Amino acid sequence: MKPGIEGFGVSDGQNLTQNQHVADDNKTGGLRYDSLPAQMTFFGVVFMSDPVRIALAPGDGIGPEIMDACMSVFNAAGITDMLDFVPVDMGERVFAAGDSRGVTDEASAEVEACGLLYKGPMGTPIGGGGKSINVTLRKTFGAFANLRQFRSLPGVETVYSRAGVPVDFFVVRENIEDTYGGIEHRLTNDVIECKRLISAPGSDQVHRFAFRTAEALGIDLVHCGHKANIMKMTDGLFLNRFREVAKDFPDVQTADVIIDALCMNLVLRPQVYQMIVLPNLQGDIVSDLAAGLVGGLGFAPSANIGDHISIFEAVHGTAPDIAGKGVANPTSLLLSGLLMLRHIGMRKQAAIIENALLAALEDGVHTADVAAGGKEPVGTADFAQGIIDRLGSGPEKFEAKPVPQADTPVHTAPTRPVVNTLMRTFENVVSHVVGADLYLDTCIAPLELADRLQRLAHDTPFKLTLISNRGTQVWPSGSVYTEIVDYYRVRFELKDKHKIGQLGIAPTIALLSRIAEKFDVTDFQPLKYFDGEPGYSLAQGQ
Repeated sequence: MKPGIEGFGVSDGQNLTQNQHVADDNKTGGLRYDSLPAQMTFFGVVFMSDPVRIALAPGDGIGPEIMDACMSVFNAAGITDMLDFVPVDMGERVFAAGDSRGVTDEASAEVEACGLLYKGPMGTPIGGGGKSINVTLRKTFGAFANLRQFRSLPGVETVYSRAGVPVDFFVVRENIEDTYGGIEHRLTNDVIECKRLISAPGSDQVHRFAFRTAEALGIDLVHCGHKANIMKMTDGLFLNRFREVAKDFPDVQTADVIIDALCMNLVLRPQVYQMIVLPNLQGDIVSDLAAGLVGGLGFAPSANIGDHISIFEAVHGTAPDIAGKGVANPTSLLLSGLLMLRHIGMRKQAAIIENALLAALEDGVHTADVAAGGKEPVGTADFAQGIIDRLGSGPEKFEAKPVPQADTPVHTAPTRPVVNTLMRTFENVVSHVVGADLYLDTCIAPLELADRLQRLAHDTPFKLTLISNRGTQVWPSGSVYTEIVDYYRVRFELKDKHKIGQLGIAPTIALLSRIAEKFDVTDFQPLKYFDGEPGYSLAQGQ
């Protein structure tokens, strides 16, 4: 069985200087390494560093109940004597007060000062109103990598546990980009768009984190999940950066898998995967699918890691239907808290608590959401007490987590940057404007539309080369069976390819102005070559 989460950091006894710690963190935002001890002795005098401060947000619905359960376990294990948990205000109450962010200025400032946030599930207005607070927090604070482990647990019956199929793998999900930018516009009566953004620096960040984490955990195979066969430029970039970053980690094997095949394979043979790194939306979907393999979201911990700020949270819902009844399962939030402890170097304490949790589950202590062979469920508080009663013990039939030698919480609170950090991967790229895509709100048929546009462009440097509808070419070739809506992409490219590099953006703006006098233009996108290669995709059927 491969090493568990206790590998989240360097091995016991390995020390790095403070400068090494800071430099490595700034490069990767990934694993936290031991640097300065919490206690230092100079000339016989003992100096104690400040306690690690952690912003604490209980959450909504069942959040306060399961957070209380987790904190009771932490208190019994002595964690609260070593860490300073600072309550912050965010979630439904803040939304209800009229703040569409769902988090107060004071809470944001506290999270930035601590660099760590431990949070329960939080509700978000559905439909109009504020955006998802969970996504907002990750994006605002730059927590670019979501790490989740999915593994079979004792006493939690699933199809796979009954079949004797082991499930134990990690998903690393890019957290900032993709459709989670939430950039959406209504373009016509019938069409709404969502803009998907994938960047090279963002891809590099999450891939480097995945490989460094794989090395620390003893994982020797990392898959990249993608849909580059269809989204050749966005997912293609994500996959290409995976392959490029992999060159720096020659001891880790790599493979890639198309997302639909991945989902099928996870159901058929989950044991073949060790770690999968994915873009944001695909990673979200695969993470929930993976949770279903091990008993549900109640057993799926989540860590959101950034260069400066990291967030540890339960990713299940607020379950308002059972809120206040004392029956909720705190396992996901507790396991997320253990990821947090390991993140700041408290691997011994995390292992002790995790072994107690495994022992409790193995003994049949479970909440009502768990299928456990007919044994009577217990409430939230009694579940936590079952863990507390087993502190110092471990499971008998299930492999216990090795307990490292004593270690001390180590975390350096972030220094607030003066300005936003600009990330860049590709330097000295030569780009040239070669045309423009215009997007039109019109119900005119393709042939007539092409005729009008050709006349409008006849004395410009550009010629009409493509009309597509919903991504499928309808001119100059196409099928009358292609059903269309009131939204077209019309592409103009240079008539004379020898003029590439001689024209700037201004002629395309002039073309836009001319077309806009006759048509309702909803969007405009210059077309460019980058180092001689087209920076734009073909249409379906082109």
